[in-house]
Amino acid sequence: MESSLYRQINKLEGRLLQPEIRRSREEISMLLADDFVEFGSSGYTYDKLQVIEELPHSPSVPVIIEDFQVKVLSPYVVLATYRTVKTNESREEMRNSLRSSIWKFIDGRWQMVFHQGTRTSDSCKKLRNY
Repeated sequence: MESSLYRQINKLEGRLLQPEIRRSREEISMLLADDFVEFGSSGYTYDKLQVIEELPHSPSVPVIIEDFQVKVLSPYVVLATYRTVKTNESREEMRNSLRSSIWKFIDGRWQMVFHQGTRTSDSCKKLRNY
């Protein structure tokens, strides 16, 4: 896989975790495909409109991306998998989750069509290569 594609998808995933992007309905709308679906770590399912309406009001928490991987499924579709670590400001509480996203090249840009977050224990340290 091209390292430029890896960097591009990694950057897009990172943008969705940045507080200033999460507060912008326009930015979120550009990054998510119209038929976007998310299976949240909360157990709820969200569509694009729900994310655009709710995400700008959600609390911002520092997030670290680890073990980022990209698998090309077709010339226009990729799967990103990674682990996130969220901390509060005092770094007292850490929450880990495994995440997967499907990105599709639509109208000249990559847009996320699917995302899933699954909470894990702290002991889940590294993703296995698939």
